[in-house]
Amino acid sequence: MSADTHNKVGTTGLLGWIDARFPLTKMMREHVTEYYAPKNFNFWYYFGSLALVVLILQIVSGIFLTMNYKPSAEGAFASVEYIMRDVDWGWLIRYMHSTGASAFFIVVYLHMFRGLIYGSYKTPRELLWIFGMLIYLCLMAEAFMGYLLPWGNMSYWGAQVITSLFGAIPYVGTSLLEWIRGDYYISDITLNRFFALHVIALPLALVFLVVAHILALHEVGSNNPDGVEIKKNKGADGKPLDGIPFHPYYTVKDLMGFVAFAIVFALIVFFAPTVGGYFLEAANFDPANRLQTPEHIAPVWYFTPYYAILRAIPDKLFGVIGMGAGVLIFFFLPWLDRSPVKSIRYRGGLYKTFVAIFVVSFLMLGYLGLNPATTTNTYLSRLFSLLYFGFFLLMPWYTKADKTRPVPDRVTFDAH
Repeated sequence: MSADTHNKVGTTGLLGWIDARFPLTKMMREHVTEYYAPKNFNFWYYFGSLALVVLILQIVSGIFLTMNYKPSAEGAFASVEYIMRDVDWGWLIRYMHSTGASAFFIVVYLHMFRGLIYGSYKTPRELLWIFGMLIYLCLMAEAFMGYLLPWGNMSYWGAQVITSLFGAIPYVGTSLLEWIRGDYYISDITLNRFFALHVIALPLALVFLVVAHILALHEVGSNNPDGVEIKKNKGADGKPLDGIPFHPYYTVKDLMGFVAFAIVFALIVFFAPTVGGYFLEAANFDPANRLQTPEHIAPVWYFTPYYAILRAIPDKLFGVIGMGAGVLIFFFLPWLDRSPVKSIRYRGGLYKTFVAIFVVSFLMLGYLGLNPATTTNTYLSRLFSLLYFGFFLLMPWYTKADKTRPVPDRVTFDAH
């Protein structure tokens, strides 16, 4: 069917009435049915769509939680208990939301890792990568704000410790700290403003950035495990020879990934919602108490790599700078990487070694951040912090010196 015939068919009935006033069919063609994606997507390409699924899950479950939550120091903890014990299926909604927070970071970290190994940040996708990193920053802020809302003892003291870091900034630190808290210490005012940011401001920013991320992706096209630009090889009909329509091929593929994810997610929610204290700490089942500090204050697991970097540096100000640099340095990847190829498939052993060291360093920093800052743990944190930053700071050298293999003109693909 030609494009003209397709447009004429779309002008009849309800769909035609909508199309005359809103580009519904046009958007579906551009972004779904006629968006050509590389035909060699593999396992690593599930996590982008899964991140979108978890975002929707968090928004929907969060809306239901706010129906019974009271954002006040006097009522917050009791309202969470009420949701868990008295609201029909309230325990399920709360555990879906708390598990969803960790699931969000799991799929986002895996999504970022895929971009790292396949060079999805390189030309022409620099802006796409920047949008993705802004989503990550927004997600971190969203998680931190939401962490205080249950008003448990770990939430209270964790927020107390993390917000106090802003006080280390010279000249403006004290004023900035009071502005963030809205008070001299974590109080009812802090809880209210964190609630407003968590349920309104940050979700709006997150949705906007996700839309921008998807639009940027569809403008430049998806990367693939070979790092071959499929738009360079088009047939007589103008369609990429190595591309297939996103729908129905990848919608079906992503549906299979979603089913596998849903099974694991359900097993956690129904059988191990706290995951041994990693998703929900035991101290958070006690109400906030200014007079009772938890034995070991640590953030949730997805923040612990940066928390370990913070603790590894003796000076508080430089620790805060190191922690911030550990996140912000990802923004510069498109310009740090000097390799002529994108995918790790065609890079040499030097790059693969540095990627392996980076992964081990990130995982070890996450583990060390969960544990008390003993002398041994502190020295290990310093070692792995150096290895972590070495991956980025030495990248212009080792990516240029690395021996690469020729990249094929067409994507490599074995039907399965």
